[in-house]
Amino acid sequence: MTTAQDDPRTLAAGPVTPELVARLTRGVTGSGRTVNHTPFTGLELAELPEATVEEVADAYRRARPAQRAWAARPVRERAAVLLRFHDRLLSRQSEILDLIQLETGKARLHAHEELQAVCVSARHYGRKAPAYLRPKRHTGAIPLLTQVRELRRPRGVIGQIAPWNYPLELSVGDALPAFVAGNAVVMKPDTETALTALWARRELIAAGLPEDVWQVVLGEGPVVGPAVVAHADYVSFTGSTTTGRQVAQGAAARLVGASLELGGKNAMLVLEDADLDKAADGAVRACFSSAGQLCISVERLYVHEAVAGPFLRRFTERTEALRLGTALDYGTDLGSLVSQRQLDTVIRHVREAVDRGATVLAGGRPRPDVGPYFHEPTILEGVNSSMAVCEEETFGPVVSVYRFTDDQDAVTRANDTPYGLNASVWSRNGRRARRIAQQLNSGTVNINEGYAAAYGSAQAPMGGMGDSGLGRRHGSEGIHKYTEAQTIAQQHLLPMAPSLGMDDRRYAAFMSRSLKALKTLRFR
Repeated sequence: MTTAQDDPRTLAAGPVTPELVARLTRGVTGSGRTVNHTPFTGLELAELPEATVEEVADAYRRARPAQRAWAARPVRERAAVLLRFHDRLLSRQSEILDLIQLETGKARLHAHEELQAVCVSARHYGRKAPAYLRPKRHTGAIPLLTQVRELRRPRGVIGQIAPWNYPLELSVGDALPAFVAGNAVVMKPDTETALTALWARRELIAAGLPEDVWQVVLGEGPVVGPAVVAHADYVSFTGSTTTGRQVAQGAAARLVGASLELGGKNAMLVLEDADLDKAADGAVRACFSSAGQLCISVERLYVHEAVAGPFLRRFTERTEALRLGTALDYGTDLGSLVSQRQLDTVIRHVREAVDRGATVLAGGRPRPDVGPYFHEPTILEGVNSSMAVCEEETFGPVVSVYRFTDDQDAVTRANDTPYGLNASVWSRNGRRARRIAQQLNSGTVNINEGYAAAYGSAQAPMGGMGDSGLGRRHGSEGIHKYTEAQTIAQQHLLPMAPSLGMDDRRYAAFMSRSLKALKTLRFR
């Protein structure tokens, strides 16, 4: 593995000047002070305002009147803000890519994947929101006499808790459908990647979002997180399964809804008829994008015994050729883990597996010569259930390889996990691959791709099964979750009760005949 040319700007804050921080934090709640750091060096990046529990409540108080005024605007006017934000994001991408890299340590191309995802979401909901939110007519209780309309009303103020690993996509990307549906958002981004969310807020305000409609509060998760949940009309959370359960309990206690995208132990299946070169290229992307710190990345790789040898040679060669580095530019293939905690987990999983008999096919070592939290992309074989890496989510650049002999064996083993977020099937036979995909207990399944095909298809729902969460982002479900459905039924001419001189018995007989007739006429 080679090291890409280091960029001297990463040795300090680089593009993060005090003037930029002042602009991004203008109007942000928080009387305390906290700091974040760049994983490239471990050095301090910026000083930021930290909110108290009382200041979180203040943020909600400011958001509520702003939300009502925002919701009163026509939906097309709200949607136009998203389309203008789309253009601003593309025209100012150099600045936001620098921030994402400095805050997360990821390679620039992986940072650009976030920008792509947010642009897709902004375009999709900017174009489709009016249709998603349009009032719908339904067949009434008595055809012609009952007119029914379904309306979509905003929930109010959404409490959003966003993680550090995809700080643009999982902050503003998740907030866009909430905004266009007429909600306000009180967001707690992770402090270590808060500048990215604050930059997106500034640009969305410049595109026309009223400032108080998006409130940002920073602070320790165990302190600020529960406060965000305690005042929300709906909760959007992305993070670990353990914390997700706590968030769900807090929302349930208040009888408010929640969507949760949680952990994963995602599987990739390489069938014996797969194009091995394409599968090996895809495995590199699926396993090691953002240094494996991606909820939908692959950590379990199942390869048919008949092609395991030639596939693993290809996969290993490509993995060993990856370039590690800290450059704020394209050309680096793999960046840093985000923190010492993430690095410690990766080291523990790899060392324990090796100590218990697993074989390292590629990588296997931390790389402090590149940066304090760098670790080589690592392929393990011979992993079994006695090893933590087999069943625990590593959330780092580590994949375990397992061999199988038939399709059903592969499906059974891929499903042998409490998680169900993403999966990948590789085969030249599309029908066979689709048949296998339908048997996998996973919210999304990609065929001849690792994760991007399903995630990038913004009209289709994306989310997890089992311990991977509740609810969906994207498509109609991704915006309808931020609304309350309201049914308005108007009755004409005759009441839903005995009338025209009928007593109860005659009315019941009349309604029985009517119900039979409606079934015969195929009314729904």
